[in-house]
Amino acid sequence: MRHGKKFNHLGRTSSHRAALLSNLASSLILNKRIETTVAKAKELRKYVEPLITKSKTDNTNNRRVVFSYLQNKEAIKELFGIISEKVASRPGGYTRIIKLGNRLGDNAEVCFIELVDFNETMLAAAAEKGAKTRRSRRGGAKKEAEAAPVVVAETAEEPSAEVVEEEVAVAAEETAAPAEEVQEEPASEEPTEEKGEDA
Repeated sequence: MRHGKKFNHLGRTSSHRAALLSNLASSLILNKRIETTVAKAKELRKYVEPLITKSKTDNTNNRRVVFSYLQNKEAIKELFGIISEKVASRPGGYTRIIKLGNRLGDNAEVCFIELVDFNETMLAAAAEKGAKTRRSRRGGAKKEAEAAPVVVAETAEEPSAEVVEEEVAVAAEETAAPAEEVQEEPASEEPTEEKGEDA
């Protein structure tokens, strides 16, 4: 019976499963991204994330504990060196699983599992998009949001009134200008006619 045995055994004995996860974790740390099945990736995430958290405080005891899991000196160097610096400010969630569909041979669901801080394309896209701000659902935020549009509406109305006044003044000048021109033209024509009559 399976009383309380909730984790995925991956069809292996305990020692075989431990060796598999150790190898997958070492590969993930060294390569930053590996392709595997979804079931293995989900188990690997539970296995490797506590090790990455331990690597944030670099001391002899943490190195020995992590080495007891990984059994790989190169992976330990990489984990306590480059990776621990990159994830220093991240409070967990160091890995990402990207599903790829089903494998041709056995129709197994496959995926990428990668370290979040080492995917340059997604980091660049996130920087362009900008940080998302969380807004409270309380009444204070609503009042501030309602007050802001009122101010904008008032400022929007004032320039429109000034523009209308300027347009009316310009229209009045345009209508007045042709009347003056009409009056000037006959006045200028009359002296020429008079000169013509005198001659």
